[in-house]
Amino acid sequence: MSRLSNKVIDKIKNDILYVLYESKLKGVFTKHIGDEIARDDELVLRLLREMEQAKLVKKMSDFKRRTKWVMEDEAYKKYKEMLNST
Repeated sequence: MSRLSNKVIDKIKNDILYVLYESKLKGVFTKHIGDEIARDDELVLRLLREMEQAKLVKKMSDFKRRTKWVMEDEAYKKYKEMLNST
C-alpha cells in the first residue's frame, strides 16, 4: 500500500467536505462519498473519523454496517463563506 502525503490527504478531505456540502440536508453514506471521489471506503472512513475528531463532520445515523455523515453546522457556514468568496 502506498503512503499518501499530507497534501494529498488534505485534498481528499476537501473533496469529502464538498460532497457533504452538496448534500447538506440529507446526509451521505460512507460508500457514496467513496464512489463520488473515487477512493476506497476504508480510506474515506478513516478520514471521516479524523474529521469527526476535528468537529468538521458528524454521524447522522450509525447502522450496523453503514454510517451516514453530515457536515457540522459551523463547518458548513465556513465552507459556504469560502466558496462564496472565490
